[in-house]
Amino acid sequence: MSKLTPVLSAHWDEADSFTIAGYKRNGGYGAVAKALAMAPDEVIQLVKDSGLRGRGGAGF
Repeated sequence: MSKLTPVLSAHWDEADSFTIAGYKRNGGYGAVAKALAMAPDEVIQLVKDSGLRGRGGAGF
């Protein structure tokens, strides 16, 4: 394999990195699993506490 520097993904050279199985094997969807294990109010509070803001300037 050539000596390319991975720019977009640390797993770009894995044959199935574009599949759901490959993504999950490398930690993909971990946050979704965590959120689904939490109560809805906990998820809402976590988002509020994060300070996450919309990019449209409307203060979402």
